Amino acid sequence: MRAQTRQGLRSSTRQQGGRRRRAVSAAAAVAIGVMTLGALAPPAASAAAAARPDAVQRAMNTLVRDDGMPAVLASVQDRNGRTRTYTAGVGDLTTGSKVPRDGQVRIGSNTKAFTAVVVLQLVGEGKIGLDATVDTYLPGLVRGKGIDGRRITVRQLLQHTSGLPEYGIHVDDDEIRNRYFEPRELLDIALRYKADAAPGEKWGYSNTNYVLAGLIVQKVTGRPLAEEMDRRIIKRIGLRHTYFPTPGEMTIREPHPHGYHRNPANTPLRDFTAMDPSAGWAAGQLISTNSDLNRFFTALLAGRLLPAAQLAEMRTTVPAGTSGLRYGLGLTSRPLSCGGVYWGHGGDIAGYETRGGVTDDGRAANVAVTNIPTDEAATQHVKDAVDRALCG
Repeated sequence: MRAQTRQGLRSSTRQQGGRRRRAVSAAAAVAIGVMTLGALAPPAASAAAAARPDAVQRAMNTLVRDDGMPAVLASVQDRNGRTRTYTAGVGDLTTGSKVPRDGQVRIGSNTKAFTAVVVLQLVGEGKIGLDATVDTYLPGLVRGKGIDGRRITVRQLLQHTSGLPEYGIHVDDDEIRNRYFEPRELLDIALRYKADAAPGEKWGYSNTNYVLAGLIVQKVTGRPLAEEMDRRIIKRIGLRHTYFPTPGEMTIREPHPHGYHRNPANTPLRDFTAMDPSAGWAAGQLISTNSDLNRFFTALLAGRLLPAAQLAEMRTTVPAGTSGLRYGLGLTSRPLSCGGVYWGHGGDIAGYETRGGVTDDGRAANVAVTNIPTDEAATQHVKDAVDRALCG
């Protein structure tokens, strides 16, 4: 998700300027450097690791120490499927409790990759056409200032080249936190504003695209999006800690670190763990863990969720910004310092940011922080943690 003014609904591409925050609570400082491994190491190796934290742990420690992140969690999988999980900071600033290993977090715009997979499965089944127009499935619904659903294709929705305006910038923090939104309400907010561009003219991130994609799924299948996502993806590949919150469900079901939010950037952190995520819906409502995200993106890139033709469409990208990011159909690629790229999405929602993905040779990593970065340095440090995990 993305909130270009309120932060609560941010995308995987958002970078904000601002003063670098170096303050950190005493409890968080004490907790820096906690790491848990998927398998026990020999005593000598464990002692050496404690004395010299590896590159991933050092990157996470920096996020707590220098950037004021309350907590950082990571899951890293090597080419052979061996997994390490890491933590740094504290799970609750009030109590100083430990960060739960591989705890659940709100994964924001990573939800878009799930929504795109469902759409592309329906494309493979002949029920949706990528180059069919929105009006084919939702006749007369999408009309506005420079907006016409007869000119916008399903492909353009998934690729963010529709020109549709963003609804998230018109919803404030308190609404995001406490109000239940129906998907049509989110679309109605967007349609009050003029188009950002003509369809196909340029790339421009907008959560509105994925609200419409979700509505198309529901129209074609006759079933709620959450049920289709659960049946087609979550149960199919065994994502045991991933779910789509039900209407009115504001808490996180399993062990989790608290999520914190500040707006403006120089104000105190507020606990945003409990919130109504419906402002995200098909664009950002899911809850998951780093390990489940690794499992999802690994299965996706291995061809376990889509036929080859639809996976190829998903991986066909256009430039998105100036940092080397490219956007496909609900899937991004980012360059790595060690060469090549990794495939994923990333997501922000008030309280949490997640970044990561998988490489073509089977490496996987996801990193979560419990406060959306509010300056350039912290944003880069999250990216650095992912890069070190995949290049280590």
